[in-house]
Amino acid sequence: MRRYAGGMLQRDYPTQYCSVASTLEIIGERWTILVLRDVFRGIRRFDALQRHLGVARNILQARLERLVESGILVKRPYQERPLRHEYRLTTKGADLWPVMVALLQWGDRYAIEGERPIILQHRDCGGELDDRRRCVVCGVDVSVTEAVAVPTGAGRAGLESPASV
Repeated sequence: MRRYAGGMLQRDYPTQYCSVASTLEIIGERWTILVLRDVFRGIRRFDALQRHLGVARNILQARLERLVESGILVKRPYQERPLRHEYRLTTKGADLWPVMVALLQWGDRYAIEGERPIILQHRDCGGELDDRRRCVVCGVDVSVTEAVAVPTGAGRAGLESPASV
């Protein structure tokens, strides 16, 4: 649901009683998936997110507030003077990891030409993850906390520009 000036809440897909449509109401706005991508990669502070994404501060603030309101992120102070916060995934947010991995792998397969920007690896042994998030080296099913996103040459170059995907 979106908030409008009159305070009235309105659904984005009012005619749809559908889990996909309901999910899109929460994470389907422009920039939201990229905010989540960066939080999954360990970028948790507002200024760092804004710098990396190159998105307007008011848009980023709105997306972060929506993710906090939805219980996907939690806002935690990391500095008292001045008061500053970072954004951490909740269990609900971490449960989006398979979706993010699927989008990444689909993009690698169909949307990226050339070298993949990042490779997901098992933190313990360095093996790459397959399409089921299983390590190809040791065969372990890898959770979000056991995975690391390693930028390739193309990915490192993309990190230098604000809107890298």
